[in-house]
Amino acid sequence: MSDSSAHQVHRSDHPLRVSAGRVDLRAYPTDATPDFTGGKTEGKEALADLGSPLAELQERLFAQGRAGAPAPQRSILLVLQGMDTSGKGGTLRHTVGLMDPQGVRITSFKAPTEEEQAHDFLWRVRRALPECGYVGVFDRSHYEDVLIHRVRELAPAEEIERRYGAIVDFERELVDRGTVVVKCLLHISPEEQRERLLARLDKPSKHWKYNPGDVDERALWPAYREAYELAVERTHSDHAPWYVVPADRKWYRNLAVGRLLLEVLTRLDPQWPAADFDPESERRRLVAQGPVT
Repeated sequence: MSDSSAHQVHRSDHPLRVSAGRVDLRAYPTDATPDFTGGKTEGKEALADLGSPLAELQERLFAQGRAGAPAPQRSILLVLQGMDTSGKGGTLRHTVGLMDPQGVRITSFKAPTEEEQAHDFLWRVRRALPECGYVGVFDRSHYEDVLIHRVRELAPAEEIERRYGAIVDFERELVDRGTVVVKCLLHISPEEQRERLLARLDKPSKHWKYNPGDVDERALWPAYREAYELAVERTHSDHAPWYVVPADRKWYRNLAVGRLLLEVLTRLDPQWPAADFDPESERRRLVAQGPVT
């Protein structure tokens, strides 16, 4: 996919798109609803209304991939990043869940295994990339290697610096081969995170989602904010831009990501692949065959 194609897929004037240059996340409201004037009820209805067009366009994309349709062969990679409780799981359920699961591949990146640690940080990421026709979703991603690794000093500073450039080159490679990269930072406030963590403690049915380590990570909020700012600033590009999605309002977060996906699919405009047989001849054969006993 050329630069011009990338520009056509990603709107330069999108209200959630990061501007090039210095990034200060404190300037991005976490409870705003850019480009949407309704409330929670209207937002949920708007998300439901996305279901049909989103599912059809995704099915067309999947059909193209399965049929081996002529170039351009396309896929989508949705990257979901955010602090704990920002709603990556909720976005998967309520937004990604609107699409046909047979054409979606979700990968949740946890702490690297011993085998993964023996390779470059992008090794395990490459193994999880979506094939042609698929929508791949990363619940956390290669960005963990410049976020927690920076904050917790799990890698030397010069290695972190190298990784920024490696990520830009990697995402350029993906775009050039036909993958549209949609990077969403689910932007939550520390106050909202605190309320969500407390809510998990209030309900025994939510205890399994609570990790005592989240409190330790929360204490490092300023360091994480700086790490996110640097990661976004250093890896934002025209071919793979960042979108900052306000995540304090769950309903808006879900709607915003859904609208982004629909916009990308609409701009890709996948078409049903042409049949490699004569439908009318096949119809006559079936009619002539009659009942099978």
